[in-house]
Amino acid sequence: MPAKESMRIGHSYDIHRLVSGRPLILGGVQIPHETGLLGHSDADCLLHAIADALLGAAGLSDIGQQFPDTDPAYQGADSQVLLQKVHALITQKGYCVVNIDATLVAQAPKLAPYLFAMRQNIARCLHILVEAINVKVRTHEGLDAIGNKEAIAAWAVCLIDQREPVQ
Repeated sequence: MPAKESMRIGHSYDIHRLVSGRPLILGGVQIPHETGLLGHSDADCLLHAIADALLGAAGLSDIGQQFPDTDPAYQGADSQVLLQKVHALITQKGYCVVNIDATLVAQAPKLAPYLFAMRQNIARCLHILVEAINVKVRTHEGLDAIGNKEAIAAWAVCLIDQREPVQ
């Protein structure tokens, strides 16, 4: 008989094009910048990558299927709300979030001053301690669309665990 499954890992990636006329929102934080991310929702690629990693770890369909861009209900949606819905979905399957490790890749703007606020938002959405969230930033050294300041990408890895039943 196989051992009872408990911990599961999820990994994901998201990228959005930078365009004029949109706010730049990453990790639920609006960042002053001349361009923002293009997308059906608020296009927060960090929260999208985290949501997809959590969904994958729980064996659920991705955010494109959970919150399709063909559904007008998600037009301009706040990705923090979507992440809270993902949290509810994985909780219904009996999982809790152990930790998140994410990397944002952007040539500009400088994101380091906003990292703690991003971590706080993510922790609040997932009902875990801010210490369980790590967000790092990297540039692309002037290479490709990210290095040319045309896009921002995010990678995320998560660990989830089955909750103990309440007695």
